[in-house]
Amino acid sequence: MKALILILSILSFGSAKQHVFLVNKYNKEIDLEAKIISKIATSSLGKKVKLYIPEITKQEQEIYSKHFKITQNCESANFVFDKNGIAEENCKGKDKLFFTNNYKRLISNKKYYGAFFWNKSRPNIVFIKQRLHDNKIYLSSEYSQFIEDNVE
Repeated sequence: MKALILILSILSFGSAKQHVFLVNKYNKEIDLEAKIISKIATSSLGKKVKLYIPEITKQEQEIYSKHFKITQNCESANFVFDKNGIAEENCKGKDKLFFTNNYKRLISNKKYYGAFFWNKSRPNIVFIKQRLHDNKIYLSSEYSQFIEDNVE
């Protein structure tokens, strides 16, 4: 009798594993990134954010849409998170804020006022003081530790 119960338990556990594929994998890194970008964009704009990410993946779109209104083109966005360095070519306009995920791109291109990137599995945020001033962005004091002064 004990052997029969053990066999039934093993079989039911094995069949439960077969249905796990129905659940979407959750990407904690993208979710954390989306939350951080949401807080930065909202603080920077002071109004409802319309986000454009060039070549956004379906998984990113699903996660980011929990925090933003996602636009399909740059023209209708007011915040551009340029993860691939291609918004420089396709996207123009003074009414948009440009943010990147690449520190070197931030330093070399004055279009971007800040960056969010991963370094050694840790999230990093950097703002350029002069670009904040040029774009009339006034961040709360909680961001002061992320502002770099002498980059230009």
